[in-house]
Amino acid sequence: MSGVTFNRNRIKLKKLLGIRARLALLALLLVAPLMVERVRALNDTRDKQIAAAALEYANITQHSAETQREVISSVETMLKSAAYIRASGGVARSCEILRASLPSNLPWILSIMIVSRQGVVQCSTLNIQVGMNIGDREYFRKVQETRDFVFSDYLLGKTNNRPIIMAAYPVAAINPDEDAVVVAGINLDWLSKIMTNFSGRPGISALLVDGAGIVMAAPPDQSSMIGRPLDNVPLLSAIAYKALSSNSETGSMSFSATDATNRTVSFARIPGTQSRLIVSIDEARVTAAINREIRTAYLQLAFVCLFVLLGALIGAEKLIINPIELMTGMAKRFGEGDSAARVARSRLPAEFMPLARAFNAMAAQLSQRERELVATNDRLTVMASIDMLSGLANRRGFQSRLDFEWMKAQQSNSELSLLMIDVDHFKLYNDTYGHPEGDACLTRLGAALADIAADTMGFAGRYGGEEFCLLLPNTGPQRALEIGEMGRAAIQDLALPHTPSSHQIVTVSVGVAATLPNESQRPGDLIEAADAALYAAKHRGRNTVVEHGFAKLVDEVGMAMAG
Repeated sequence: MSGVTFNRNRIKLKKLLGIRARLALLALLLVAPLMVERVRALNDTRDKQIAAAALEYANITQHSAETQREVISSVETMLKSAAYIRASGGVARSCEILRASLPSNLPWILSIMIVSRQGVVQCSTLNIQVGMNIGDREYFRKVQETRDFVFSDYLLGKTNNRPIIMAAYPVAAINPDEDAVVVAGINLDWLSKIMTNFSGRPGISALLVDGAGIVMAAPPDQSSMIGRPLDNVPLLSAIAYKALSSNSETGSMSFSATDATNRTVSFARIPGTQSRLIVSIDEARVTAAINREIRTAYLQLAFVCLFVLLGALIGAEKLIINPIELMTGMAKRFGEGDSAARVARSRLPAEFMPLARAFNAMAAQLSQRERELVATNDRLTVMASIDMLSGLANRRGFQSRLDFEWMKAQQSNSELSLLMIDVDHFKLYNDTYGHPEGDACLTRLGAALADIAADTMGFAGRYGGEEFCLLLPNTGPQRALEIGEMGRAAIQDLALPHTPSSHQIVTVSVGVAATLPNESQRPGDLIEAADAALYAAKHRGRNTVVEHGFAKLVDEVGMAMAG
């Protein structure tokens, strides 16, 4: 049972994997690896592009951090100079020198103040700030505690409530007897300008945040984030804590944002401060171009595969299936008897030419053999209908001719006559002269009857043994008697010796029957009538012609039935 199931499955598989399916599969095997390799190469390119972008922006981050550090260093240097001036002279003198010495090449410094230990501004490069109390600021308390340079977090200015960051340096770091503090306000816009390298780049977010996670600076196209806590900045809240709590000066990490995009983040600490420069890269947007190429490659793969499939199917149909079907059709026509069926080689591809030539040659040979076979069959048919000894039709041939002439006479309403001829005492002839001489005698008689049939438009045959017949279409009984007498006389005139016969020569007895064929008669009735007439001729002493009253008998029977 399992063997039968296996064979059935194999047959189904063969049908499924026909020549069209195999060509389509071959086309896919040829094309698909090339397209898949292209997609793989594009994916590799995308990975390399992401890595290169991450490295590039890490370097930019580091460079920007260095630039920010230079800004902070310039502020620190300026504060230390002011502190030295304050330590060297009084408040009034140091204020005059301070206002005159603020360099124009440091536009990120908004103002410089000298603040008392209580936090009251004693002098400033901006008069509006004199007398202002900043003792409550955390950076001011911290600078008094650490007696070192301090950089504040994000603040709002007390005079104008605008975003600002402050830097402070204690004069006590130069002269312990002095408790004043030199403070500078830093323009955040200038810090943002330093980050213009990140501006206009799709998928890139760059922020300078303070130690508390407040955005202090951003590129111009992201300036709306300034002053916002990093925890509330979309897509960056996930890394705020890690970036701010890291003890490393620089670092990077990858993560999946809340919008399911993959991001790479680089950060760098601004030396001398708690600030961090954070750069976030949206991999999808950075690699948007290469992703489009990959999608295009997939579409190209699909279209190429589709076109290759269609091309393979069309090519298979035109170059293989159609020629096969053409030759199959020719073979079918030839098998159905159209011996002239040939494959038109002009409609076939060159690869099918040998097969077409072989088919046509085979068809020609088969046609020739069929013609020879038909001719042989015709000869056999003729031989089967002819008596080889006498050369006349045999009984089978005679019967076929009788049926034909009977039907023809019915259709034309004409008379039909039959002569049954028997050689007298032929057994004695064979016993006296031998069978070879008997065969020779029959041959001579057949030739004589053939001549009479030719002269009378009749049909002569050997009915069997020494008995012959002569069929006479369109012949009535009187003419049939005359022809019968001609035949009897012609045989007698041959004067073939026959000593046991009373006539000393070969003679024949002839029975004649004639009729007008109709629906109530059969051809066999005519034969029986002629046989009866022959029987009567033998009883009358042989070598005579006797007519059977067949037509009269039929007429009498018909009249009796009508009565």
